[in-house]
Amino acid sequence: MRDLRDNDEFWMRRALDLARQGKGSVEPNPMVGCVVVRDGEEIGAGYHQRFGGPHAEVHALEKLEPEAVHAATVYVTLEPCSHFGKTPPCADLLLKHKPARIVVAMEDPYPEVSGRGITRLRDAGIHVELGVLDSEARLLNAPYIKLLDTKLPWVIAKWAMTLDGMMATHSGDSKWITNEASRAFVHRMRSEVDAILVGSETVLLDDPMLTARISSEEVPRRTPLRVVLDRRFRIPVGCKLAHTASQVGVLVVAGQSSLDANPQKMDQLQRLGCDILGIPPGLHDESIEFTLRSLGAKRLTNLLVEGGAQILGSLFDRQLVDQVDCFIAPKILGSHDARQPVCGKSKDWMNQASPLDRSTWREFDGDIHYRGFVRRS
Repeated sequence: MRDLRDNDEFWMRRALDLARQGKGSVEPNPMVGCVVVRDGEEIGAGYHQRFGGPHAEVHALEKLEPEAVHAATVYVTLEPCSHFGKTPPCADLLLKHKPARIVVAMEDPYPEVSGRGITRLRDAGIHVELGVLDSEARLLNAPYIKLLDTKLPWVIAKWAMTLDGMMATHSGDSKWITNEASRAFVHRMRSEVDAILVGSETVLLDDPMLTARISSEEVPRRTPLRVVLDRRFRIPVGCKLAHTASQVGVLVVAGQSSLDANPQKMDQLQRLGCDILGIPPGLHDESIEFTLRSLGAKRLTNLLVEGGAQILGSLFDRQLVDQVDCFIAPKILGSHDARQPVCGKSKDWMNQASPLDRSTWREFDGDIHYRGFVRRS
């Protein structure tokens, strides 16, 4: 029976596992892992650890002499770069070591790289195989690919609900639906995204902080920008978001006409440290798209949307959601007027529902966490 360690997919999975360790630290760059294998044994490994830092190939090869690599295979999850960016081209480093073979999961869609790195390596006589676990590599870096293709961030729709599908009582009370374990996981999610978005209704009802509060043993990967979509400019000057804006960024996206009508309030929020972005009058009905485009222009890769129901519904209606994270608590409200988590346009037929695939389920002390990805037609 063939040893699994001789299998290209085995080693590429190892490289993908390494790449995942960069999540939350490398964005807007992609997550990349690299493994060097000779005679069925790993002799070098690394991953892209932080934005602007050395690439995965550098970490994997840094302790190896070129002679040790000549008979080896290098597995890398993304095409080696061939241009000078924040770091020198990885293709040059590989040409210096000249391995017998390079296996690449996927071509880099970045225009300055796409295909050029592979061509350089092949022109130098190195055998390059492309496409091993391509779909897994694309899923890993789906936010990076989306930002390049569409100039929009990856949208994660997150909510918590009772077993009968309610996110709050009729009075708006929602503390707490889920348990501490689920809430701790949400804070870890926050620490890995570029921005968190809520609507003004959520601010008025819950007065949230929207910060990533994790245990002292954990290191936060990112400090997400807190974004409020507030067409009517209803955000209170005394809310927690405004009064912590000097420590953690806050962006208020409001209708320009509402801003013009409240210059004193706008000045107060700006003095507290909030950034204000006006929605042009002609784009009032496209405020969500305007907000996403504005965040994409800032090269924000991942956006976590935490409510409210109208915001989430509008995102689903416009097919702007990429990923769903739903936390289900073993509780029953049993109320006909309790609040639903997603309130978009009514559908007449079940086949109009947004389909999800690649579903995973996880338990947190009795709560259930569901994760799925919206299937595009």
